[in-house]
Amino acid sequence: MVYERRIHERKVPMRDGQILGYVHSTESFGAVDGPGIRFVVFMQGCNMRCQFCHNPDTWKKNVGTEMTTAEVLNKALPYRQFWGTDGGITLSGGEILLQIDFAIELFTKCKQLGIGTCLDTCGQPFTRRQPWFSKFEQLMKVTDILLVDIKHINSDEHRKLTGYRNENILDMCKYLSDIGKPVWIRHVLIPARTDFDNYLAQLGDYIKTLKNVQKVEVLPYHTMGVHKYHEMGIKYSLEGIEPPTPERVKNAEKLLHVEDYRGYLTNTTTTSRA
Repeated sequence: MVYERRIHERKVPMRDGQILGYVHSTESFGAVDGPGIRFVVFMQGCNMRCQFCHNPDTWKKNVGTEMTTAEVLNKALPYRQFWGTDGGITLSGGEILLQIDFAIELFTKCKQLGIGTCLDTCGQPFTRRQPWFSKFEQLMKVTDILLVDIKHINSDEHRKLTGYRNENILDMCKYLSDIGKPVWIRHVLIPARTDFDNYLAQLGDYIKTLKNVQKVEVLPYHTMGVHKYHEMGIKYSLEGIEPPTPERVKNAEKLLHVEDYRGYLTNTTTTSRA
């Protein structure tokens, strides 16, 4: 039977004494979702409306497959032999921080089992207001590494691109740097949106201020999700924009100083028991 309890003044869905998560889908052998081979859980729900999002089917909140943390672990553990010392479980989205209680409970169980944990987030829900910030601090104690998408360095342009400003997202990056939490920074390169030398240089300079960045990735914009917009009856804002050329990708990698971030080559995901 599904019921609810209040956690920090917020109702959280429960079943059999465990927090329920709304799951969009899972991937058994994720190779681009953090260090090593990973079991990836894509959670449902996102506040942002990124013009380039290739998964608009993950936007809606409080829908999807309801799963307890135990059910997710039971689905993931048969693949553990493939993870080695680098791999583990990645929570992605949608936006996983919208289901932060679920993430805390799942990653706490992962650390008790010695499983490496990775959080893939755009950081939009981040705030230092309580009680949310205390939850985030708790989550960081059981998170080994984060993949952080910085959509745009300029806050006004970020709002045009995603619907939200970026000050709190950059504040999250600063906090992660202050506590020394390993991070991989990702940036989607989009012609006529993010592919401008001045903004790329500003982003490169900002990343240089962070002390915890192990890797910087330039992700070329692609159109593989456009059919979903058509199927869902949603207007696609980037109609007619083609992926960036290899030359522009190399230019972005230079301006973001990608080659300066090599910590991921020696990173071993922490799998010690909490």
